[in-house]
Amino acid sequence: MAEQIRKPGTETGPDAAQQQAVRLAGLSAAPDADMDRFTRLVTRLLRVPVALVSLMERDRVILPGMTGLPEPRAGDRALPSHALCRYVVSSGQPLIVPDARANDRLRTDPAITALGVVSYAGMPLTDSDGLVLGSLCAIDHRPRTWTDGEQRDLADLTAACSAELRLRILSAQRRSTQKVLETARATAEQARSDAERLEHEAQAGLDHAELLLRASEELAQTSGLEDVRRRLRDLFSGVGKPAYVGLLVAEKVADKQELRRIPHPDIVYAMEQEVPLLPADAAFPSARAFRERRTVFVPDRQGLVADHSPEAVAVFDRMGFSTVLCLPLWGSRALLGVLAICWTKPHQVSITERATLTAASGYIAQAVERALYLDERISVARQLQEAMLTDLPLADHVETSALYQPSANGNMIGGDWYDAYHLPSAPSGQPASLMITVGDITGHDMHAATVMGQVRSMLRQATLDHPPYSPATAVTALEAACAVLPIEAGGTLVHARLDPVHNGPGWNLTWSNAGHPPPLLRTPDAHVTLLTEHDILLHQDFGPSHRTEHRLTLPPHSTLLLYTDGLVEHPGHDIDAGIARLVSLLARHGDEPLSHLVRRISKRLADPHPGDDVVVLAVRVP
Repeated sequence: MAEQIRKPGTETGPDAAQQQAVRLAGLSAAPDADMDRFTRLVTRLLRVPVALVSLMERDRVILPGMTGLPEPRAGDRALPSHALCRYVVSSGQPLIVPDARANDRLRTDPAITALGVVSYAGMPLTDSDGLVLGSLCAIDHRPRTWTDGEQRDLADLTAACSAELRLRILSAQRRSTQKVLETARATAEQARSDAERLEHEAQAGLDHAELLLRASEELAQTSGLEDVRRRLRDLFSGVGKPAYVGLLVAEKVADKQELRRIPHPDIVYAMEQEVPLLPADAAFPSARAFRERRTVFVPDRQGLVADHSPEAVAVFDRMGFSTVLCLPLWGSRALLGVLAICWTKPHQVSITERATLTAASGYIAQAVERALYLDERISVARQLQEAMLTDLPLADHVETSALYQPSANGNMIGGDWYDAYHLPSAPSGQPASLMITVGDITGHDMHAATVMGQVRSMLRQATLDHPPYSPATAVTALEAACAVLPIEAGGTLVHARLDPVHNGPGWNLTWSNAGHPPPLLRTPDAHVTLLTEHDILLHQDFGPSHRTEHRLTLPPHSTLLLYTDGLVEHPGHDIDAGIARLVSLLARHGDEPLSHLVRRISKRLADPHPGDDVVVLAVRVP
């Protein structure tokens, strides 16, 4: 994307339509949680100090979303009308500036000098009609070349932010029409004594209005495809009372376009089990609506037989469906899927009802588009996190087993991890020493997962670079590296080394604990000891600290257990009580095979739907 800057003096202020759209979105020169969330995402993804959601007013630019702007601008949440946002609004195009000081038209601009802008990347925020309302921008105080990947990330976030603005505008528009609809309802109720037909039409109009109002409110709060699917059933409970409302999302499978039916997370529908995946070229009403990009209405079985395949007829006969309405779901860039509404009794879809259902499908499409974007990012983060949990090393003299259980909340990405690897330079005929680690980086987001990956790799490097591989020395080196780079690595960990006892049985354990829950040691007599020695946790605000390490000998048939707090800490319960339950469980079942033991511990102690990630690592001396 190249710089696109109009000549000085050609920028225009916002027109009435732009100002009306901003007012409908409910945004002003005050903090907005959702807009602030977008700017925080920009600063994290693009690694910039400042990000703004800027919207044009007549004589100024308001900042409902802002991260990193100093006072007094941060408190005012507003900028003069000459702010850089006007270039994006006036042109309707992205503005990418690697170094404003080298730009003859910008280097003397008041916005540049007032905000200390050196490098700028801004994308236009638009409403559903394509009207440019403002910009989502990233600002750096040093020159930089904005990579294609960074520009795509900013464009994706801008699309999501625009979708949020559109949802708000549509919601406001629907609320403004509610008074008119309520007046229509009152008129219909007064005329009930004159005609039953008018009463029925008034009730239908009310149902349609409630559907649109609920769609604008409820679907704006959804966070994933499962959440969207769950809300559809209740959303359509009034209008037409359909027997089934299905959501099909387009996806490519082996280079072929298909429609994947999103199952209801709480209710089992035979349709979703029997036909979970539908080729786009199938002779089904939903596939036809997707293929022809239009609404498809099948009034009865005769219409189904006439225009669709025998397979479609057989499926609908088994489901008992008589009437089907399939609506394409249009996103901001492409066709996302199909909404299928089915009735078991013949149902006449009036013009008003069809218009209402079409309008509701627009809300659903926006929720699906947002959910697909969020689900994709969460999925990528989960895969990144799980890929960093490598297989445990094979060892003839020490048994190991580990378990990782992610949080049940699909939107949460944790920083829990385990690690185990052999050390080099074992004497001939002597088993190699083993390093083991369990840690938990603070946070439940993409940042926590990425910092976890960095810390895990840096701790490995710090260990291998400092023979004779002292755990305390490695943790100290890790802290020093994080302070210099800098990496905000807050959290806890236990880092330990296992060495075979020379000329005797058992293994020597040397460990350093940075504020982590205490490891447990079970000896062959079923006695469990808490290794409570520990130092402070990792945090950049604590500065350099003296890390200590401790030693003891693990006799044969003893079991060492490391874990993260998600196993023993639950809302409303004391962590010490959770550790006590773990001690009791390890004492009773600690002689089981390790793989059985870690599964039993996770099943008995972890929540069925954990709110935090869980890691368990067990080591046994044979």
